[in-house]
Amino acid sequence: MTREESTPGDDRPEGRGTTADEPGEQRPEPPAYADRVFRSPAGMAGGVLLLLLALWLGTDAIVNSDGRTPWITLAGLFVVVPLVVAFTLRPAVFAGERRLRVRNPFRTVSVPWGAVESLRSGYSSEVVADGRTYQLWSIPVSLRARNKATRHNERVAAGRPPSAAGGLFGGRTMPSVAKEPEQTDRRAPSDQAMDDLRSLAERHGADGDRAGGVAVRWAYEVLAPAAAGVVALAVLLATG
Repeated sequence: MTREESTPGDDRPEGRGTTADEPGEQRPEPPAYADRVFRSPAGMAGGVLLLLLALWLGTDAIVNSDGRTPWITLAGLFVVVPLVVAFTLRPAVFAGERRLRVRNPFRTVSVPWGAVESLRSGYSSEVVADGRTYQLWSIPVSLRARNKATRHNERVAAGRPPSAAGGLFGGRTMPSVAKEPEQTDRRAPSDQAMDDLRSLAERHGADGDRAGGVAVRWAYEVLAPAAAGVVALAVLLATG
C-alpha cells in the first residue's frame, strides 16, 4: 500500500505574488500548492521495527561485550542502519507543480513534468523520461491486492454482492453485508497512486517545460556511512 501526504512544495517558482501585465496594473499569479507525497506505510513500519531491533541488539553487544566485539558491532551498525533507512524510510515520490521527484534508496531523480513520457505499473511502478526508466520504490506493486480488487470488480459487474474474507483455513466466502460504497469498483493502492500521478502528469505536462532536464543525484548521505562501515568491518575482521 502507499500513503499519500501533503508537504510544503520545494519546487515552486520563487517570487510568488503578483505580476504586471502593463505599467501600473497588477495581476495575481495562480496559487501555489503543496507537493503530494506517496510513501509505503508498510515499508516505513518495517523499517522502524528493524532499526529498533538493530539498535537494541547493537547496544547490548557494545555495552556487555569485551575485546574486539564492541568495535565489530559498531562497524556493523554503520553498515546496517544506513541500508535499512535507504530501503524503508527514504523512498518517496514527491509530485510538485513543476516536476516529479523520485527518492529511491541510493539516488534521487528529478523529472520535469514536460519530460515525463509515461507512468506505468506492471510488476513494478516506473516512470519513463528521456528514454530511460526509473523505478518508484515507494509505490510497490502488490499482485495480491490487484487480484483482490479484480475479483471484487467482477462480482460487482455481475450484480453479486462483494464477498467477505474466508475462514482461517480458506473456507467458503460468505456474502458481505457491505454498505453502498462497497458496491463500487476498487483499485489496488499502487494502481490508484499511479492513476493519480498520471492525472498530475496530464495536468502539468501540457504546459510544462523540460527546463533542466532529468537530474539524478546520488544519496551520498547513505552511501558514505555504509561504505565507511564496510571498510572498518573488513579491517577489523582481517586483523583479528
